[in-house]
Amino acid sequence: MARISQLQPKDSRDYFMLPQAPEDAGYYVYGTPSGGKFQYAHPSMMTMLLWVEREWAAVDTRKFGIGNISQADAGATSEHSSHVDGLQVDVRALRKDGLQLPVTWHDADYDQEATGRLIGIFFSHPLVKKILFNDTRADARVRTWVHHDNHFHVEL
Repeated sequence: MARISQLQPKDSRDYFMLPQAPEDAGYYVYGTPSGGKFQYAHPSMMTMLLWVEREWAAVDTRKFGIGNISQADAGATSEHSSHVDGLQVDVRALRKDGLQLPVTWHDADYDQEATGRLIGIFFSHPLVKKILFNDTRADARVRTWVHHDNHFHVEL
């Protein structure tokens, strides 16, 4: 019997890992642990992220960073206890220089206008319930939360 190879990693919940380096994508990936081990997404999250990626690519050439979502099979960690069901994702704030590195909203390289546009795209998706980020000037709908100076947390 022929063995079927798995093209995209999937866990026991049938959650797929976010594609790690798709050609011409409007996003890049980051997170700990690396290699997509913390990027298993509920189907609704995957759909939303790919929708936001297409909307973002239509208005900006820079890629945005997608971080932790969920570990395979809902494994939890102490620093990401809310990221277990695949319905939360961390997204990096955007930089003016376009580098794919972290930046806090206090830094000179932080692009508040572009980050606000990206947050607005996320909020325009009907499944987005809340966004946590410590720069309320980027978008007045965000709520502040400890340790959310260099990324925002999106919850479906």
